[in-house]
Amino acid sequence: MTHALCQHLRTKKMFTAATVEEAFEEKDPSEASPCHFWCNLTQTVIGVDDQPVSKHVCLPSRSCFEE
Repeated sequence: MTHALCQHLRTKKMFTAATVEEAFEEKDPSEASPCHFWCNLTQTVIGVDDQPVSKHVCLPSRSCFEE
């Protein structure tokens, strides 16, 4: 993983028998199925800062980010 993930970022893959690393790992685009992310604070696809959430945009530079 190239950067820290916000502790509030969620994906439905987290609720399977996968490790955190497996749930958030990059897949080969030809084999990957879409992954749905949401913010655990807002319970939507929009974060506290009114911006979309995903593992690529929930970075330490966001005001709502918590490691």
